[in-house]
Order: sequence, then C-alpha cells, then structure tokens
Amino acid sequence: MKTRPLFLTLLLLTNSLYTSAQKTVDGGISQQMLTSILKEQPQSATFRAISNAIAVNAIDDLAKNRENAGSIDTQFSIETPKQSITDQKSSGRCWMFSGMNVLRSDFSLRHADSLTVEFSQGYTFFWDQLEKANLMLQGVIDTAQEPMESERVRFFFHSPIGDGGTFCGLADLAPKYGLVPAEVAPETFSTDNTAKFRSLLSSKLREFGLELRRMVADKKKADSILKRKTEMLGDIYRMLTLAYGEPVREFTYAFRDKNGKTRTPAKRYTPQSFYAEIMGGRQLEGSFIMVMNDPRRAYHKTYEVEWDRHTYDGTNWCYLNLPMEDIEQLAIAQLRAGRKLYSSYDVGKQLDRKRGYCDTANFDYASLMDTTFPMNKADRIATFDSGSTHAMTLTAVDLDASGTPLKWKVENSWGASWGQSGCLIMSARWFREYMFRLVVDKEFVPEALLKEAQQKPIMVMPEDPLFQEDK
Repeated sequence: MKTRPLFLTLLLLTNSLYTSAQKTVDGGISQQMLTSILKEQPQSATFRAISNAIAVNAIDDLAKNRENAGSIDTQFSIETPKQSITDQKSSGRCWMFSGMNVLRSDFSLRHADSLTVEFSQGYTFFWDQLEKANLMLQGVIDTAQEPMESERVRFFFHSPIGDGGTFCGLADLAPKYGLVPAEVAPETFSTDNTAKFRSLLSSKLREFGLELRRMVADKKKADSILKRKTEMLGDIYRMLTLAYGEPVREFTYAFRDKNGKTRTPAKRYTPQSFYAEIMGGRQLEGSFIMVMNDPRRAYHKTYEVEWDRHTYDGTNWCYLNLPMEDIEQLAIAQLRAGRKLYSSYDVGKQLDRKRGYCDTANFDYASLMDTTFPMNKADRIATFDSGSTHAMTLTAVDLDASGTPLKWKVENSWGASWGQSGCLIMSARWFREYMFRLVVDKEFVPEALLKEAQQKPIMVMPEDPLFQEDK
C-alpha cells in the first residue's frame, strides 16, 4: 500500500481542523500561517532518525560533542590548599556553603594548615530564615499604603522567604549571631530538604502580611503594629525550632587537624566568641568588595540592588561592575596568596556533570536541533536566558606562559562523590561567558578600583533578570 508523504498528511489534517473554525484574530496562528510553517518542516530520513533518537534519549547524551569529550587536564599552576567537600543536599544554601568555605580556609591558612574546622550551616540558616521573615513583615508594613497590585507589594508576597542569597548575607549574619562547629549543631531533615517547610513558612508569612496591612489600613498605632509583628516572629521562631532545632547558646570545642587529631585544649565558647576566634581579630564587615560582570551596564560604576539583603538593618547587595579581564586579575591575585574566593555562575549551562567540567563546546545543541543559539552574554541576561544561579568556592587557576588563564577550578557543595572529587573545572572561555560575581578581599584590590567601589551606587530593582539569588 502506497503511503502519503508526511507533509501532505499534515496539510490535509490542518485543512480539516480549520474547515469549521472561525476567522483567526489578528496575531493568532491562521490556517495560512500554519500551512507556511508546515511547508518549512524537513522531511528527510535524517530528520526522522534524529526525532526518533530524541524521543527515547536525554538531549545532553545526544548533543555531547565527541571532539570535546577527551580527558581533562587537572593540573593547575596556582592552587589553594584542599579542604573537605560539603553537601548542601536539597537546599538552596550554596551562598552560605561557599562563604563558609572561604572562612574556614582562611582560618586554616592562618594556622599554617595545621587546624581545620567545618561550620554548622543549620545554625546560621535558622537565623537567616528568622531575619528574612522579619524583612518580609517589615517590608509589608513599609509598603502598606501601596495597593496589593503594586510591584513592590507583589515582591514581598510572591516570595516571602527563600533559601538563596549572596556573600553579603553571611557578612551580616555571622558577626551578629556568631558561628558554631558542624558537630555542635548538626543538620536536620528540613535543613537538608527545605522545600516543604519553606512552603509552610511562606503561607504563614503571607497570612501575617495581610494582617499587618489591615492594621495599617485601620490606622493602628505604630507600637501596636510592632507588638503584633513581634508576636508573629515568635510563631516563626517556634516553627523554626521544630524544623531546625533550638539554636545552641554555649558549647565546648577543641580544634583538630585534617587527620582528626585534637590540636588544642577544649574550650567553652558562645557562637559569638567562636566567630571571633575563627576570624583571628579580623572583621568580616567592610573587608571585601563584590565585583560583577554585567555587560549590559556601564563598567567601573557601582550598583545597589534594592531590598536585596538578608536582614532588615543589613547591607543591600552592592557591587562594582567590571570587565572580565579585571575580574580575572583580582581572582588571580587572591589565589596567588593561597586565599579562596566566593564566586557565582550560571552553572547549568554547558555543564558535563559526569566529568565535572564546564566548557562552551561540551554540547552541540545547535547541530542536534538544526538551528543556532547566537545570543551573547548581555542578550542572555536581558532576556532571562542567563544569570547567576549558584555560588561555588574559587580555588585554583591555570595560567599560560604569558599569565593568561587557561582554566579555573571551584569547590562545589554537591558532595565529594560529584564531579572532580566534589570540584568543578571550568575552561577560560566558559568562565568568561557564565561567571558573574566575585567577592574579593580589599587587600588584593588595586587602589583605583577601591576608589571606584566607593562611588554612590546606582539603584537597581531586585526584579532585574541578573539579580537572582545564588542557590
């Protein structure tokens, strides 16, 4: 039996679908438009074979570029001391893990790598969530005169609380609440798996937010509103205690080396005194600048993201926008001193998970889909196609004879069995396309850039496509 060509079958089907249809509204898909679309569809055996393959295989498996699938060079000309790999599990706390990786690395470096420590993310996360709850409730009070439909009111009610953040959050939380060792305040199921409990917190905060708006509308006195907000935060604190555990107030701890051998006498600490010992007299606040690569905006200018902070009285995320060449030099300078850095990326793009390798030629999606993907970094940001999604700890760089970066290495927080023993290697070209944020100690920043960082920042909105939280 002779079969009709695929195009003819589709055309007949299209005509039958539109036989009794009403006239298409301007801007809709008309019969003429659909006919034109169908005429352009390929009919080759190759197209059918690819379609069949995609139907039963993962796209990444089919798009993998064999020419780029060889062994990875794991040698680096500049590499900081290795430390244990952490695991954020099913939570969006990468910003905290990366920031704490930097702090514990600095601590070990000051003690000639003879002492090591790992911090409790669960302890700090408790206070982060309480502070974010207060930020939302106070933000609702501050915007209570605006209609529910306003952009800023929707901002608070759409996402009342989240896991994500930036290094600025750790810089606000650690000095205020201190730090504790991981074994003193271990993770709970809900700190490792945050989605369900976060949805309960969000529901409660939305309920509380509506009540506070009504209080403002009813012209309740400020002290009455404050009293009610405090009661609400008491409820949130109780929920946090049930899910994350009561925050530790005091503990006894002795520092150990990488082999687990005790190296210091046991000592009694509060979280604040432990933080002070970890910092060794240094102050985290004001010790760093955050630089960023946003090619849509003017370079060598500072920008501040409104409402992007973890505590109501904390610091908004403020950054100096720089070309990638400048950012690379800042990273190299700090790595040369054995110092790791907080950094963030659009980690899902061109990521070979099995090899723990990021390169722009890992996958040839264009050939597989018979199209092109020509957008540059600025276009991808502007259209929400790319932006910072995940923080990792920058640990190494490999330079050629002229000092140009060839590849970079980060410690990830997805467990030691993932990628390159818990690390990720990134080619220099991928780094330039998908790296966004870097936190640099002021010690390694040239005077000219420090001066630029002191400019009055241009305020930008948190809805901007680039200003997603690191998760």
